[in-house]
Amino acid sequence: MLVVTKFGGSSLSCASQFKKVKDIITSNENRKVVVVSALGKRESSDTKITDLLYIIHAHLKYSVAIDDVWNLLYSRFVEVKNDLKINYDIESDLEELKNSLTKNTSDAYLVSRGEYLTAKLMSSYLGFEFVDAKDLIVFNYDGTINYEFTEAKVNDNFNASGIVVPGFYGAYPNGEIKLLSRGGSDVTGSILAKSLNANIYENWTDVSGIMMADPRLVNNPKVVKELTYEELRELSYMGANVLHEETIFPIQALDIPINIKNTNSPNDEGTYIRSKCTDTSSIITGIAGKKDFLAISIYKKHMSNEVGFLKKVLTVLEKYNISIEHVPTGIDNVSVVVSKEQLERNLHKICEDIKNSSNADMVEVSEPMALIAIVGRNMVGKKGLSGRIFEIFGRNDINIKMIAQGPEEINIIVGVENIAYESTIKTLYNELQKINEK
Repeated sequence: MLVVTKFGGSSLSCASQFKKVKDIITSNENRKVVVVSALGKRESSDTKITDLLYIIHAHLKYSVAIDDVWNLLYSRFVEVKNDLKINYDIESDLEELKNSLTKNTSDAYLVSRGEYLTAKLMSSYLGFEFVDAKDLIVFNYDGTINYEFTEAKVNDNFNASGIVVPGFYGAYPNGEIKLLSRGGSDVTGSILAKSLNANIYENWTDVSGIMMADPRLVNNPKVVKELTYEELRELSYMGANVLHEETIFPIQALDIPINIKNTNSPNDEGTYIRSKCTDTSSIITGIAGKKDFLAISIYKKHMSNEVGFLKKVLTVLEKYNISIEHVPTGIDNVSVVVSKEQLERNLHKICEDIKNSSNADMVEVSEPMALIAIVGRNMVGKKGLSGRIFEIFGRNDINIKMIAQGPEEINIIVGVENIAYESTIKTLYNELQKINEK
């Protein structure tokens, strides 16, 4: 049996957290692959190592002195080493890194040093072999991962005595560092689990699994015992950020389960993520959402009879590299819902181009709204469920600006005013418990 483990920044913020990680690893002899993020926050006012490295890169780029930020970063790493009496000369590696920095240093290389140095510390502490992610994760030059080459390199470098791998990055064939998206250490662990055909992928963080709703908005939300890969994708994409939304893709075909665990409460069962789940006790699995979406509404008489009208609208958005969330339609109108952030620079120009290309009668932009997803594999085929959910909105005077549900019935997405986002999440969580209990 082989267990791949990944520990997030909160699990590696200081020496006491390193001790917890070592206890977890040594408690199960099958935990032979350890993926680490960079040192995280020790407390809410702290700064993550990754953020410090981004700041240093910006300072270098604009010829601003880096000494104060560098000293903070340096002390964080050396403190962990000294507290744990780790036999690794991290001071020399830090000095070598600092001496190599110029305004032309790539941000990918510099930022990746957070995971690199954390992994070097952890490998020395555990007595496991350090294997650099740049020698394992192979990117094609178009930015996609070359799984064939990656799998071969992972298996060539695997050591049954245990390895520690930095997360968050890999390299192009020429050796140039390439970062995954933020939070990508989750994906690194998934890639290694796939490459080694692991029995389970454990993702250790600071919560005991995925919760039914955001604990920052809801007091003590229930932990979801298990969910499917598809449910995880829906919840992660809509803001449930315990696990990177791309994590499932490498391992889904092999049906390798993911177990979300709490480094601070290692005996908690956590959440299991699989292709199929047997638990039918809850109709609703979870609620998640994001704020700040805009709807561009295009009006034209007899629009529904005009072949190619929607294509004209979408072509404009493609020109500006805008991704689309939803496309609600009517007889003489169509709306495209997109994130406000994507539109801010070119909103007026985009609207003008849409109107001209489609010969629309009118183009309007809504006030910002929030999208909220109600997700559940056990929602499928439940007659009257949608009505009961919408009754909650009506009874609590929550105005629905948009509704979307796919034929697979795994989720219902509603749009509400931005200002109503927090209260809607709280109301839905409390009311949906009643549905789950029936």
